[in-house]
Amino acid sequence: MTGLQPTPPRVDTSRPHPARVYDWWLGGKDNYPVDEELARRILASDPTAVRGARANRRFMHRAVRTVAEAGTRQFLDIGTGIPTEPNLHQVAQDVAPDAKVVYADNDPIVLRHAEALLHGSAEGLTAYVHADVRDPGTILGRAGEFLDFTRPVALSLVALTHYLDDEPAGDDVYGLLERYVAALAPGSHLILSQVTPDLSPEAVGRAAEHFRRGGTPFHPRPLAGFARFFDGLELLGPGVIPVSGWRPGPEDVAAQAEGIVPVYAGVARKP
Repeated sequence: MTGLQPTPPRVDTSRPHPARVYDWWLGGKDNYPVDEELARRILASDPTAVRGARANRRFMHRAVRTVAEAGTRQFLDIGTGIPTEPNLHQVAQDVAPDAKVVYADNDPIVLRHAEALLHGSAEGLTAYVHADVRDPGTILGRAGEFLDFTRPVALSLVALTHYLDDEPAGDDVYGLLERYVAALAPGSHLILSQVTPDLSPEAVGRAAEHFRRGGTPFHPRPLAGFARFFDGLELLGPGVIPVSGWRPGPEDVAAQAEGIVPVYAGVARKP
């Protein structure tokens, strides 16, 4: 594991953090009571939350394997979250042991666990950058110490964009994505998933309100809002689709019988 970042700030345990809430839903132990409290409140309002978290992880596995098998050997994963095996580098390096993977997250606890747990293959590289998605200059600059941006890179932002608003004076999520994609060489890929109100509007609305009350902005997007992230890119089949239906494996097919997961997913190639 290679790191390139300043000493991170202390972990703030007074407020929940999305990565730690997500960790609790996945059955992890790297969260605090404030995270568990919010995770339980959301789950009580939206019983799809755990299914969604698990479906997102499986989608990431399938998407990374797909682009790795297509020849991609460099990956930048923003909004990494608490390491949960198998993680992105394990999937990519299982296909291509020489794959290079850079993780980026802004939660100090993620850094601590990344340093302890994220060990890649001997042939490849696994690195971690402590930075915020809203600072593409820092992330791209530090990632560029490990990745060659003149060659294709797979950019992964799984279950992240719904924490960012689209106001030009705010997070400007569409502008952020444009800056990241502009830095990628032709042949690169964009891997995204995002909570949507389309498939379960009442439950998602309640979950969003719980997030906001906990101090975490939450912005579910309809199909058109999610598809906009892929403007100018070539979508891989089957296009933008509910997350469990993106090139599903047997586990995904079985999970679909459990009910709706209000999350869209897609993978696209930069021409």
